[in-house]
Amino acid sequence: MDERDVEHVDALVVGSGFGGSVAAYRLAEGGRSVVVMERGRPYPPGSFARTPSEFGANFWSPSDALYGLFETWSFRGLEGVVSSGLGGGSLIYANVLLRKDPEWFVHDSPLPGGGYENWPISREDLDPHYDSVEAMLGANPYPYTDTAKTVAFEQAARRAGLPTFRPPLAVSFAPEREGRPSIGLVPTPAYGSIHGSERFTCMLCGECDIGCNYGAKNTLDHTYLSAAAHAGADIRALHEVKGFHRRDGAWEVRYRVHDADAATAEDRIISATSLILAAGTFGSTYLLLKNRASLPGLSTALGTRFCGNGDLLGFLFNARESIDRTAKARSLVSSRGAVITSAVRVGDRVDGDDTDADGRGYYVQDAGYPGFLNWLMELSQLRSVISRSTRVAARMLASRLFGDGRSNVSRDLAAAIGKVSLSSSSMPVLGMGRDLPDGMMYLEEGRLQIDWTTATSMEYFDRMRHTMARIADELGAEYADNPLWWAKRVITVHPLGGAPMGRNPYEGVVDEWGRAFGVDDLWVLDGASMPGPVGPNPALTIAAFADRAIEHALEAPAPQPHRRPRTGSGGERRHAMQDAPRPGPDARKVRFTEQMKGFVALGARDPHDAYEDARILDEKFMFELTIETSDIDAFVADPSHAGTASGYVDADILGGHVPVDRGWFNLLVRTDDGADRRMVYRLWITPDSGAPFTVLGIKEVRDDPGFDLWDDTTTLYVQLLTGHVPPPDVGELGQLHPTGDELVAGAGVLRIKPLDFARQMTTFRATGEDGAAAIGAFGSLFLGQLWDAYAGLAVEGS
Repeated sequence: MDERDVEHVDALVVGSGFGGSVAAYRLAEGGRSVVVMERGRPYPPGSFARTPSEFGANFWSPSDALYGLFETWSFRGLEGVVSSGLGGGSLIYANVLLRKDPEWFVHDSPLPGGGYENWPISREDLDPHYDSVEAMLGANPYPYTDTAKTVAFEQAARRAGLPTFRPPLAVSFAPEREGRPSIGLVPTPAYGSIHGSERFTCMLCGECDIGCNYGAKNTLDHTYLSAAAHAGADIRALHEVKGFHRRDGAWEVRYRVHDADAATAEDRIISATSLILAAGTFGSTYLLLKNRASLPGLSTALGTRFCGNGDLLGFLFNARESIDRTAKARSLVSSRGAVITSAVRVGDRVDGDDTDADGRGYYVQDAGYPGFLNWLMELSQLRSVISRSTRVAARMLASRLFGDGRSNVSRDLAAAIGKVSLSSSSMPVLGMGRDLPDGMMYLEEGRLQIDWTTATSMEYFDRMRHTMARIADELGAEYADNPLWWAKRVITVHPLGGAPMGRNPYEGVVDEWGRAFGVDDLWVLDGASMPGPVGPNPALTIAAFADRAIEHALEAPAPQPHRRPRTGSGGERRHAMQDAPRPGPDARKVRFTEQMKGFVALGARDPHDAYEDARILDEKFMFELTIETSDIDAFVADPSHAGTASGYVDADILGGHVPVDRGWFNLLVRTDDGADRRMVYRLWITPDSGAPFTVLGIKEVRDDPGFDLWDDTTTLYVQLLTGHVPPPDVGELGQLHPTGDELVAGAGVLRIKPLDFARQMTTFRATGEDGAAAIGAFGSLFLGQLWDAYAGLAVEGS
């Protein structure tokens, strides 16, 4: 692609959830050119999965040709469920819009592993923006007074001494906002609909968490994204951002356009003055970790302060009530109504003098589910179903055989179904609150990993489970933990942290406005920027945080139109190219495969000094290369002994597996002092960020005191250089870059393990006539040079 044809916008928003949608609308309304890239599909009303075959494909994994709504993660200590679709998490959340409690904006709250939870913003900072988001999303409490699960939950909670309230919900219960709840069409707002389809008011079907096919939920696609499109924003679905780096004063962003029908993809580039990450806690943190080598000023707090917002799922089974002194099943009908309709708040020790709370606070909310799950719950009682059905079948067969003439079998079929009560007398309950944000997010072999455990938050979880059990007792029900709890694991739908806000770059990745410390024009405006648990459902707080951030950003002058300089690939240092001579068709060449492993740290310059720090940080770095000589006679005669290197680099600081674009290898070249030798590796790589890097590696072979031949020939001192830096003149080949060189982005040490060395010896191959002689010539050169270096003897032809 001609670089002059690269599209440029003022702001690129990655993700269309609560942070991204709000940011896109405010920016477009403010006159900025905006592109929103959402990796998932659009979901107009009526398009959400309902059949078993549809649900089977309703997961996000493009490498498996899956482009569905749900993305599921499994980490140490927890499972995570997030969504992939136009509208982000709003497509599957339970509609609750609660404000973070004023006292829960804590300062210097100590954490078990060290450090503190600190919120650099307050409730007063967010209140005006809470107001704006609530107005846009149409927040109003659940209006019905006869919904069985709501009535039962509220009665039981009050009897347990827990005052209830009805949280604001982003749901249209009536055709008009202030109207009486009824079934009808939802009027299209002045900004129109991005889907162009009709919406209906809430049908009380309990399907909020799997996508509302009626359009009753005031999700972000129906509200902020439609308003953003009306204001001029370009909303693009099935566009997945893969990497980014700064270039010529702007962001160059690599993205992939998915064709879900053909299961294919096309990679493209866009340029933006400002980059706003709003891909969710998992998505945004993963992108930052993957591209951190191209973000040299980024805070080392990246990956910290993860938590699941205290999420806990519990179940109340077999509710009972006394009628005429007889205990009978209580009808809860949890599939009727919105998923969440009512809540209780349990106090926190930070709430002040007017509370006797001695722990961390939380909310417990009633929950519902789609009606079809009732059948699955009853089928779970399979033994009872089979028993009833067998008795009824035998009775019907006897009726036929012995001819009692009974043709109406309604009674028999009713008996087969039975007086089922499990589904109608059961209710899930949801908890969330102030767990400890002491988790760590990182990459391992290019994949996102999280270290988090319930152990440090066990007191919090036990208090919440006790509250759920009290509500169960008041309903005459049995309380049960979700099955994962027995393995001390939780399911979170509210992951937070990873790029937390802080007062400085030592404490956080972004400031109170969501701007990244040390990196120009980069924002993180989603759950990743939360420095701890929000407590209540975090959607409203994330949206208000984004609204506040963009309002502040719009106070600055609008960016000037960007013109990319016509400078080729930009910023590369030019050197004389030292390539191996081109071999003829009958050339005898030698090749072998080499694998080296070690540790490389970003921000370091001297390999010797960097190694221990890189090892402690577990910043693994490896390569596997196929080294190939030119014609062996020319290779031996050439003083630079130049060959080529191909293969790959694998390092989490680069985002994982990165192919080598082009590579050079020099065998035991002389240094200026004429005594020592160096083996030189120079690899051009381009990770998904699009930023070019050079891996420069040196093996130093010198005759030090003692026998160090093994260490010298198997230890590689590495520097990671910014840009594709060509090889220098022959006399400069064996030199690392100066310690103060601004090109050095990282450093460390790699080594060959004995077993890998043994394998390497089996990979030597030769092409052309008399291959054995070619390998022998290579070996003679190699051993001769070592003898020269260690014994000080001149070997002819070396």
